[in-house]
Formats: sequence, structure tokens, C-alpha cells
Amino acid sequence: MSDASRRPGAARLMERHGLRPRPSLGQHFLLDENLISVSVREGDVGAEDVVLEVGAGAGVLTRALAGAARHVHAVEIDRRLEPVLADALAGRDNVDLIWGDALKMDLAALDPAPTRFVANLPYDIASPLMLSSISALARVERWCVMVQREVADRWAATAGSGDYGAPSVLLNLACRQVFRRNVGREVFSPRPRVDSALVAWVRTGPGPDAHLRGLVRAGFAHRRKTLANALREAGFARDDTVEALATVGHAANVRPSELGPEDYRALAEALR
Repeated sequence: MSDASRRPGAARLMERHGLRPRPSLGQHFLLDENLISVSVREGDVGAEDVVLEVGAGAGVLTRALAGAARHVHAVEIDRRLEPVLADALAGRDNVDLIWGDALKMDLAALDPAPTRFVANLPYDIASPLMLSSISALARVERWCVMVQREVADRWAATAGSGDYGAPSVLLNLACRQVFRRNVGREVFSPRPRVDSALVAWVRTGPGPDAHLRGLVRAGFAHRRKTLANALREAGFARDDTVEALATVGHAANVRPSELGPEDYRALAEALR
């Protein structure tokens, strides 16, 4: 029997240390070891890569990443898991365990700088963390993350669809989805109340700047209004918005969901 086959999975590691997952912290540990391998593969993790993982949990994915990458930054908020992670990562000296809330961290200060982002993300922080990483982690070229299936749908949604919103626009301005696999609830412990999806995205350009991010979020904050009226609520002069819309080929009564990502980029430039 190989070393890999003798290593305990997430459930056995938790049991060994007398701990149970906390769903309130988004802890739904992956039981399917094949999906661990898929995450590493679709994350395109190589020997020179530095990986950021958020939500290290029981350390099963962390261990696999450490075996493939030069260095791993593993973020975990639950200090109860310290002995579990020490057990899972025994013999791995290329993992930097960081305890805290990833949303409150200065990701840009990580050293060495991450080039890959691979994680089983806690569902309630998936979108804000993904979007912040696009701008904060300029050297990351590929993401492979497990998220709630509805979140994955929104990320990949196109203009005019019901799922299309600010995350769709902001993500697609800087990235392109290259892989998706829907995942059932039965491969997690405990079972979540929602279905999941494993998705991979590659960078196509820099993250949107603050002006563009603010414009997009302001537009979708009142998505039932016309875009000109929605932006007026955020302090943009309506006449300026109508004029800018005309320059990018849209009528004054266009709604936020009717503009594609590149339309928003052009609109932001016209309104500067």
C-alpha cells in the first residue's frame, strides 16, 4: 500500500482529534479524493507555483497542493483545527499556515506572491473573495475553486440572463472560465443544503479599477431601474450617463442587465 493510500481523509482526521465540522463557518469537508486531484490538475499547479488556499479545513487539499507546488499559503479561521492540520501536513515544510479571516487580510502582502488560487471556498465568502483576489493578487493567473452551484451560475452568466449581475461583469472583465464540474451534496461531510460546482478560471487581463467596480455595483444595486436612474442614485449625473451611454451605443432607457462586461468598461471610460 502506498503512502498516499494510507493517509487519512478529512473525516478520519477530524475523528482522530475528536472534532466535528462547523457548518456555521462553511465547513463542509470534501470526501471524494478524486476531486482533490481534479482541483490540483485544473488549478494547473506546477513545481514553481505559489498557491493560495482559503479554508484549509482538515488539510487534505492543502497536503495535495504542497506536494505539487513550491509553496502554499493556507488560510484557516478555525483555530480548533490546528492539531488536525499539523497531523495532515506532517513532513510538509513548504506550507505557511495563516490563521484568520481571509476577507480582512492584505492578500497583496503575501510573500512569496501567489500565482495560483485553489480552494474549497466557504460559500458565504466565495464571491467577495474571488473578486477581491482578482485585483489584489496581480500575479495569480489561474483559479480553481469549489463554490455553491448557484454562485458558479452567476459568475458565468451572460448579459440579459436572470443570473447576470455585478459579479458576472467584474469577473468576466478580467477572467475566462475554462472548466466546470457540477458536484453533488453526497461528497461532503456534513452534507450542505445546496449543490456545488468546481470551476476553473484563467486571467485575461488586470482586475477592474475602483472606478469601474463602483460603476458596476452601483448599476446593479437598482437593477429594475434604467441604468441612468440607478447610477443617479450613486451620484452620477443622469445627463452625463445618458450622453455616455449614447457614445457606447446604448439608449437612455437601457437596464443594467443589458450591458455586457466590455460595455461597462467603455461606459466607465466615457464617464471618467
